[in-house]
Amino acid sequence: MTTTAPPDPAELLHIAVGAVRRAAGTARAMRADAIGDVATKSTRTDIVTAADRAVERLVVDHLHEVRPGDAVLGEEYGATGTGGGVRWLLDPIDGTVNYLYGLAPYAVSLAAEVAGRVVCGVVHEVAGGEEWTAVRGGGAYRAGRRLAGSAVVELAQALVATGFGYAAERRAYQARVLAQLLPEIRDVRRFGAAAVDLCLAAEGRVDAYFEKGLNVWDYAAGALVAQEAGLLVSGLAGAEPGPTFVLAAPPAIYPALHDRLVELAAAGGP
Repeated sequence: MTTTAPPDPAELLHIAVGAVRRAAGTARAMRADAIGDVATKSTRTDIVTAADRAVERLVVDHLHEVRPGDAVLGEEYGATGTGGGVRWLLDPIDGTVNYLYGLAPYAVSLAAEVAGRVVCGVVHEVAGGEEWTAVRGGGAYRAGRRLAGSAVVELAQALVATGFGYAAERRAYQARVLAQLLPEIRDVRRFGAAAVDLCLAAEGRVDAYFEKGLNVWDYAAGALVAQEAGLLVSGLAGAEPGPTFVLAAPPAIYPALHDRLVELAAAGGP
């Protein structure tokens, strides 16, 4: 009986980085043209451009060429491929509204999942060229420097990043939650790209991050970067991170922030 060794996460990361860097070049080159080809997704504020589709197609084609048996789940075209032990999770342009307006950050985010577990990920911020990588059990890095998250120990001193959904009802609910939390933290930042938010938390450039309503391609790579930097990444009240909620915070402030978000029913609402 023969057995097939599981894919090497470091090799998968090498493939991911190559694909993402090519995709970032395409996104950068297409930005001006993409503004002229705008459609809408779920609401008028959820914008999708020609560049989203082009970047996703480029990455999917590259992955299927290099690893033809793998599955890919992307934001624009959904699931492609037949599987084979690896599933790639792709957000072609995380921060599409920023991209449309010519604002940073916006990023290409790609993670590889083996047996239902993310084993590596890369987030490439296109406007500034910053790139974060992680391999499960091997740490998180940017520009060759290993990341360790924030050293903050008090919630009152925490700079917290968050984001808002596109539907008006959800945004209103999230705003009410944030209004109650805001007096209890140092301040809040809203950058508009969840994958980048998670990487900034991993680097300690913000102290923590939370958001409701993310899809798996939004957070898969960034969440692994945060975890490998030593942050706790979860949902609320014992839940795994997922569409209901994603929280990433260093261990020193995680309990206080988590419990306050539970009290505020941050995972509730529309």
